[in-house]
Amino acid sequence: MGLIPGLPQVFRTLSSDGLLLFVTRGLRMFAYGFLSVVLVLYLSAQGIDAEQIGLLLSMTLLGDVVISLWITTAADRIGRRRMLLLGAVLMVVTGTIFATTGNLWWLIIAATVGVLSPSDKEVGPFLSIEQAALSQTVSDVDRTRVFAWYNLIGSLTAAFGALFGGFACEGFLRLGVTGAAVYHPLVVAYAAAGVILFLIFLRLSSAAESHEDSGVPLDRRWFGLHRSRSVILRLSALFAMDAFGGGFLMQSIIAYWFHVKYNLDPATLGMIFFVANLFAAFSALGAAALASRFGLIKTMVYTHLPSNILLVLVPLMPNLELAVTLFLVRFSISQMDIPTRQSYTMSVVHPDERSAASGITTVARSLGATLSPMIAGYCFAHPKWIDLPFFLAGGIKIAYDIILYRAFVSHKPAGEKE
Repeated sequence: MGLIPGLPQVFRTLSSDGLLLFVTRGLRMFAYGFLSVVLVLYLSAQGIDAEQIGLLLSMTLLGDVVISLWITTAADRIGRRRMLLLGAVLMVVTGTIFATTGNLWWLIIAATVGVLSPSDKEVGPFLSIEQAALSQTVSDVDRTRVFAWYNLIGSLTAAFGALFGGFACEGFLRLGVTGAAVYHPLVVAYAAAGVILFLIFLRLSSAAESHEDSGVPLDRRWFGLHRSRSVILRLSALFAMDAFGGGFLMQSIIAYWFHVKYNLDPATLGMIFFVANLFAAFSALGAAALASRFGLIKTMVYTHLPSNILLVLVPLMPNLELAVTLFLVRFSISQMDIPTRQSYTMSVVHPDERSAASGITTVARSLGATLSPMIAGYCFAHPKWIDLPFFLAGGIKIAYDIILYRAFVSHKPAGEKE
């Protein structure tokens, strides 16, 4: 047995392809972590104002909708490995353009058609395809636990990425570097991470591909779905609502809020998000145990609802210490719904719908989050509204929790106890 209970057992359930996907998840989230801390600061240092930054972030998410929808719904048919390789190429291209120009329109084009993460959350087609590949390598009993560890790896590496990004910028400042040049090396590193991902995805075997066919003809499928269309559309609508709320407070936006309101430097921001992501990482491990006792939907709501109440309270704190404390407490329970949500989605669809189902629900989340960063940017441009994104995000996400519970608490996946 290892130092962390359950770790050896979880990794013994994985194939070699599964282990590779854990590696790619970690590398990708490390890159997202360090970029999310500096992205808005980098753009601001290039002379782009708050409203333009909000527009760019919204276009980033909107472009993710189109690219991810096409790639993920075709992955089971064209090949998961091929689509993952394409996603890595788009990540390289986007990072390269952001590193080589400060022209707003070029940046918007690159953000729209490429793969760029303005937060510590997944973007692009990677998550959906990797989840589908992982689901077919483990049993229904193990799936939620595997997803919990998959998310743990992502949160941990995102945390270390945020820490790395903050202290790297602090080091450049001490060397006398100023302006956008402080953040530029991290944008280059983001593009380099895409190159490494491409090389790792080349090693995936045919076992990662979809091998089960429902027999439903292609002309009777809708974006890769057939039997599960109704439930996935309803889930997608709700996930879009949740993401619309979350889009007001992506990690890069929260970092900017702390910077503007409390004048925090990049190193301090990196440390805050390092600790926050550590709390989020280990909170996910409790998801499997809670799900086995209460069920997937109840676990999602029982953990997500209180975290959103805490979110509303953060800007009401009278000082930095209390605001950071409440923010960290919120993160200690905020991620427990993620592995349960992913497992629930995989459990209610046919195996040959998994990439499509995960892709469509992920795309719905991206689509739901497209407008809120632009609204948040407008709020930041007007100092008296700087706290409003917290109230909007918390209120919308609380409403999502209530509606999700009422709509799906009785819709249990196969194998879940009554």
